[in-house]
Amino acid sequence: MLEVHEEDEEDINPFTMLLAGEDEDGDPKRNTRLHASPGKPQLEQHYIRSVDAALVIRQLPSEGLSFQLWPAATTLVTLLDDHRRDPSKSPLSPILSASSDGPDRVPLSILELGSGTGLVGIAAAVTLGAIVTVTDLPHVIPNLQFNVDANSAALTANGGTVTVAPLRWGEAGDVELIGREFDVILASDVVYHDHLYEPLLQTLYLLLGGRETTSFVMAHLRRWKKDSAFFKKAKKAFNVEVLYEDSPSEGSRIGVVVYLFAGKKIRKSYVVSANKA
Repeated sequence: MLEVHEEDEEDINPFTMLLAGEDEDGDPKRNTRLHASPGKPQLEQHYIRSVDAALVIRQLPSEGLSFQLWPAATTLVTLLDDHRRDPSKSPLSPILSASSDGPDRVPLSILELGSGTGLVGIAAAVTLGAIVTVTDLPHVIPNLQFNVDANSAALTANGGTVTVAPLRWGEAGDVELIGREFDVILASDVVYHDHLYEPLLQTLYLLLGGRETTSFVMAHLRRWKKDSAFFKKAKKAFNVEVLYEDSPSEGSRIGVVVYLFAGKKIRKSYVVSANKA
């Protein structure tokens, strides 16, 4: 595994690093912005080569950051697509081994945290034929459901299913409602507000604590020095490793990093700390 990086980086404004996701050459087999007007919904098409299907995602920029695509999401989508095309070269293979083909194949059960537009969760269902639950705050759910419904044909064609559910970080009751029996938990660009570090870690502990059968895969583009605080806290409760590092985009010094979190044995001191958050 690659080394987990914790050194301070220069602060980068996250509001300037949202994914544009636009191709103007008219190639239908590339990511393409289908409709974009200031203050209006934006429709984008994301081509998944491994299944020869295009996913359509609606963004609502005027509604806030949860309604827009961030760079780490497309990194995870690319990794899922590449895994479907050639698992032998995929950094996700050790985590997704349960999705191997065969007559006794059992679909993976996947949970996505902070799903936003739902692109990652929908792509996971399509590429893996997985049973996916996508989650976010209650006010994000209607657009999330819209995007799931918009891609029903691709989901059906590839044997995947997606369920939408509200999940507030730090709320044990919300975790109880969706359950804990997941093979893999996914997230992208969820570490950006420091006041959410403890609630996110508490939710992860409820899902991973003491469990050896569930992995958390998180794609993250570092923007602030304070991001280090999240990883320092996370390593007290989880084993944290780097699975993959993206090359920096043009004009940037850093790229998206994909981390693997695995639960350690239950620590009462952490449970007490998390409950005080």
